[in-house]
Amino acid sequence: MDKDNLAEIEKRKQNWEEVTLQKTLWRYRLQQSPTRFYTPLDVKDHDFLEKVGFPGEYPYTAGTYPSTVFPLMRLRARGAAQAVDVRRAGMYSGYGTSEDCRDFYKSMQARGWGGGPNIAFDLPTQCGYDSDDAMARGEVGRVGVAIDTLRDFEVVYEAFTGDRDLDKTASNFTINPTTNITLAMYFVLAEKRGIPLEKLVATTQNDILKEIVARGTYIFPIKPSMRMTRDSIVFCAEHTPQLNPVSISGYHMREAGATAAQTLAFTLSNAIAYFQLGVDAGLDVDKFSGQMTFLTLGGSMDFYTEIAVRRAERRMWAKIMRERFKAKEPRSWIQRQPGVLFLASVTTKQRPLNNLTRAVVGGMASAMGGYAPLVAPPYDEPLGLGWSLEAQQLAEDAMRILICEAGISDVVDPFAGSYFMESLTDKIEEEAWEIINKIDEMGGAVAAIENGFIQREISRSAYEFQKGIETGMNVVVGVNAFLGENELEVETSRLVAHPYDPKKRDEAEQRQLDNLAKVKQERDSEAVKASLKRLKEAAEDESVNLIPPLMECVKLYASEGEMVDTLKEVFGEYKAYGTV
Repeated sequence: MDKDNLAEIEKRKQNWEEVTLQKTLWRYRLQQSPTRFYTPLDVKDHDFLEKVGFPGEYPYTAGTYPSTVFPLMRLRARGAAQAVDVRRAGMYSGYGTSEDCRDFYKSMQARGWGGGPNIAFDLPTQCGYDSDDAMARGEVGRVGVAIDTLRDFEVVYEAFTGDRDLDKTASNFTINPTTNITLAMYFVLAEKRGIPLEKLVATTQNDILKEIVARGTYIFPIKPSMRMTRDSIVFCAEHTPQLNPVSISGYHMREAGATAAQTLAFTLSNAIAYFQLGVDAGLDVDKFSGQMTFLTLGGSMDFYTEIAVRRAERRMWAKIMRERFKAKEPRSWIQRQPGVLFLASVTTKQRPLNNLTRAVVGGMASAMGGYAPLVAPPYDEPLGLGWSLEAQQLAEDAMRILICEAGISDVVDPFAGSYFMESLTDKIEEEAWEIINKIDEMGGAVAAIENGFIQREISRSAYEFQKGIETGMNVVVGVNAFLGENELEVETSRLVAHPYDPKKRDEAEQRQLDNLAKVKQERDSEAVKASLKRLKEAAEDESVNLIPPLMECVKLYASEGEMVDTLKEVFGEYKAYGTV
């Protein structure tokens, strides 16, 4: 708008505040308004084409793609559209021993479940311990499937053969410090089945920096850990063009307590560090960027902020790729990510059915922010028992209602041009750039983690958030507010037994120990020792890519713990910032 229009709006706004608004404030005895109204004055210099543009075009604020496929669900429900056959991994899951996990996948397939394995690994596997290690006692198979050797990997994938074989389905591996060992198992399994590596479709998480600052499944010091990530990026760029070696995630940092702007800044700073690994290794950024993915920024119940932060993220990343990394291909400027809100940290054990409402709010924010209206997690997430089929059904139906009945995905970026949303998007972007610039001045994400900056910032924000809950400033329904004696504790009954038998879960550790002992007894121990020796020698030369020697160890049924221990001899172990 021109200066005259803005001046008139400013004049009218002042009159509105002093007369119309003031009457309402006086009536309710308020010192200031609990709400705010936005006008063109909040986006005086807004340039639509520069700041928003069109979906699928730079700067991608309005959306990564020009349209979305989510409304097709309504057409398919009417029988008016065909389902598109796209290779995708299925629901995140993993249980007990490899046999338990295989049987779970088969039982879910019998229920009509599609997609490849999206594997949750147990904590010992995530941290590089074999199931027979003293450190693993009591944790084997608890929060995911135990994978000690290639034998376990082979058993899990017995559920994926024929028209579900490795070259016909996609896999996801939520694993970080031991990613290259997991990839080595995957590659060796493909070779044993006669499947060329270039036909494999998979995504690994492999985001070690966020593990170090927020989640804790780290093993090696930062620099050798980044060397391992470099090896993943380079090997996959050269041999597996359909495999995504890194999925950069802000989710865990948000869950640990980071604010929206901090999460955005830390995630993009970590991403810059990973992309720089590929560039420094001599890869063309336009060639390998298509294999680098983002997971999600996590989320909160701050509805409008979650929409704005996703718009800002796309715009900021496009600028980073085009200006910082000099990427020439428009496809290199986009963020390949689901972008959905997975609201685990906002779910509550108290009145757990309320978590469905919270997840629906998250699904709406996700859709309006440019992604799928995923309603997640299922309401029983905080109960720690594994998602029930009933909770999964409700979550799935909630997403269907948002798409098919509410039409939530029919409009791309519905807030585009909103004085409020554009102002909020600009504000979050400005805050995030300020943090990124500070991290750059320190020498980048690795340096900012080594000096403890990122960890301190997350801890400070987490403290402030928790203090808000405990003082009642942050209202959580059913937890610190609305607790009167007439409030009802609504529960639901289970109609279907959980697919993973609790008796199997209790027996899983001993069965896994027996499996591992049998493998170690039957393998060629001398050949394993020789392969581990060669792995150590390769690790001592920083220029060597470790995936080929890891594959050699895997073929001989060396265990993950043995490979990790060998690498520890060269790399050492990470000592968390602030520990003595």
